[in-house]
Amino acid sequence: MALKTTQEYLDSLRKLDIKLYMFGELLENFVDHPIVRPSINSVAKSFELAADERYSELMTTTSNLSGETINRFTHLHQSTDDLVSKVQMLRMMGQKTASCFQRCVGMDAINALDSVTFEMDQQLGSVYHQRFRSFLQYVQDNDLVVDGAMTDPKGDRSLRPSEQADPDLYLRVVSESPDGIVVRGAKVHQTGAINSHEICVMPTIAMAELDKDYAVSFAVPSDTPGIFYIYGRQSCDTRKMEGSDMDVGNARYGGQEALVIFEDVFVPKERVFMLREYQFAGNLVERFAGYHRQSYGGCKVGVGDVLIGAAAMLADYNGAAKASHIKDKLIEMIHLNETLYSCGIACSCQGHRTSSGTFLINQLLANVCKQNVTRFPYEISRLAEDIAGGLMVTMPSEKDFRHPKIGPYIEKYFRGVQTVPTEHRMRMLRLVENMTLGCAAVGYRTESMHGAGSPQAQRIMISRQANLDYKKKLARVVAGIEEDN
Repeated sequence: MALKTTQEYLDSLRKLDIKLYMFGELLENFVDHPIVRPSINSVAKSFELAADERYSELMTTTSNLSGETINRFTHLHQSTDDLVSKVQMLRMMGQKTASCFQRCVGMDAINALDSVTFEMDQQLGSVYHQRFRSFLQYVQDNDLVVDGAMTDPKGDRSLRPSEQADPDLYLRVVSESPDGIVVRGAKVHQTGAINSHEICVMPTIAMAELDKDYAVSFAVPSDTPGIFYIYGRQSCDTRKMEGSDMDVGNARYGGQEALVIFEDVFVPKERVFMLREYQFAGNLVERFAGYHRQSYGGCKVGVGDVLIGAAAMLADYNGAAKASHIKDKLIEMIHLNETLYSCGIACSCQGHRTSSGTFLINQLLANVCKQNVTRFPYEISRLAEDIAGGLMVTMPSEKDFRHPKIGPYIEKYFRGVQTVPTEHRMRMLRLVENMTLGCAAVGYRTESMHGAGSPQAQRIMISRQANLDYKKKLARVVAGIEEDN
């Protein structure tokens, strides 16, 4: 079975023995919990679209491991066309969900691990690549969702992992046996971890020899004994428990983050892909980050498409669509959004083949892409809020709107253009609120800043990749200071 149906995916989650805490309680049934379920629906959309012939060409591809048709989220990129298709797929997923759909982290992790483990084996004579590909074959055969777990708590940022007062602030190996290893620590900001079948762990920074116990990569089932989850709060999250589709804004879809605790978790040796080879940790971090920064040129653009559409609809509903300043603001939003997409496509088109056969994006352009993502969605959000108007944050609840006495007053006084139902205007305002201030802000605005690394992380990589010495030489040659050779 290479492709799951949506129902099979939901059924597979119900079979997991996930230990999830929310609001100080252990959840008995996380799949149907009103706060969690929208994030599950977002992941489920990837299975639904893969089965739809209108989208299957983009959502599925042929595995280079088995020759079978697989979901693109489990694929190793085999060409620059694959890299471009990835960005196009992520944009479409963003358009369909208007939220974070969570599977790209695992996709980026498997592609980074493929080339790095191959190079480790070439240099060390190890068998990490063989182990990794066996794991990936299992993932593809069963169409599994993989959580790419990179970010550690980090504690005191001025200290290296081995220097921390608490040694568990970076995930580490605490013991080793012929059968495997035992790890302890945590991964934070874990997008979609609870909705995943497998957790694929990677180091979070480049390591020195003193940090070698922290240079570890492996994959384990998400319900492995010793792993438990603490659900991350989002703004306005309890609105989902109130039973009002209107007040949530985007009632069906949402994102998800969690703190994942590894309390002396046993990892079989066949699932270990790096064990104290600290000299390769930096490469793995940089490649994963590059792939994930490319991803933002697709997913955030798709969500941006929805936000631009919502702003344009509100301009219509408010009777302001013909105003020149409104038109100009919408043009600016489109310009910024398409610039992000252009960066995602550009770093894909200029990708190259690694020694394992998997294609890697142009690292410089991927970091430029994400650097823009740390800025442009904020301006797009500001312009959307400007067009929407203040009612977006002062509007009464749906219960008030449905109330037999006060509801008619809301209907009367909050109507914009006479031909547009007040409810339509209110729903559109709540959607913009959701995407810029509420739950979806985690998957759009705020995540645009910190997801795939903070802005400074991209600036460091841009500095490394820019080849400033070459640019200086170009200037010297043109200025006649030296010959071109």
